[in-house]
Amino acid sequence: MTPSTHRASVTLSDETTAKRVVDALSELFFEDQAAFAAFERPDGRWDVTVHFAEPPDQALLRELVGQVVRPDIASTLVFDTIEAKDWVKASLEDLVPVAAGRFVVHGQHDRHRIPPNKLGIEIEAALAFGTGHHGTPRGCLLLLDHVLKAYQPRRVLDLGTGTGVLGIAAAKALHGKVLASDIDPPSVKVAEENAWLNGAGHLVDVIRATGFAAPRFAADGPFDLVLANILANPLRQLAGPMAQHLASSAQVILSGLLTHQAPAVIAAYRARGLVPLRHLKIEGWSSLLLRRVK
Repeated sequence: MTPSTHRASVTLSDETTAKRVVDALSELFFEDQAAFAAFERPDGRWDVTVHFAEPPDQALLRELVGQVVRPDIASTLVFDTIEAKDWVKASLEDLVPVAAGRFVVHGQHDRHRIPPNKLGIEIEAALAFGTGHHGTPRGCLLLLDHVLKAYQPRRVLDLGTGTGVLGIAAAKALHGKVLASDIDPPSVKVAEENAWLNGAGHLVDVIRATGFAAPRFAADGPFDLVLANILANPLRQLAGPMAQHLASSAQVILSGLLTHQAPAVIAAYRARGLVPLRHLKIEGWSSLLLRRVK
């Protein structure tokens, strides 16, 4: 059971401001004194939370945040204490299986609850952003299920695979090979482990790559289906390189973007000959299905 922890949290206007605050606070505390987290909200603002093992100096924190941002923002800092609790057990209890079409994403503790007519994908609670409980992977899985009802792609790419959940889902549904990539070495390791855990290790080939720079993309492409659950800005930047690696009439599933960011992403891909077919909105996040028409 973890001991009580002390928490400070504040909501900021944008990502740049959030990063400035985190950078400033991280210089003040040693790694074992505080843990930092910053998350984008559906309304575009950012929540910054800091967990402390010992009660922090509230006046000092307010002063520092006031210097980085503004004193009136510093006054909105909220301090509280999280009581001792088995957080791993609690997160597992709260993280119920999530159905997305034929797919059900679940933790090990719910392995027995998966219906025989569903494709279970086991990802643990510690990796919750990539499990399907967040709006973006769930939207991708719903669109993937929709696509596979009428289309059997032979060459599939999961770009920015993260936990590997999308590549695993495609491999299990198609009983075929999937190339998965990520820029982050730990994510590559996690995705590989999850693929083997889900009986798809022989089908999902995970590589470390930035964008489409690796030779494997040209060797394994052109792709009939691309899954990319990343973020809006990288998705826009990848529109050109992705179009160069798509087969004729290829379909693309994009996510990781807030709903207000969707028009700009759609425009970037439309300029490369891809038209939108479906647009799912879940919890303030958008998932897009597009098809290449030229």
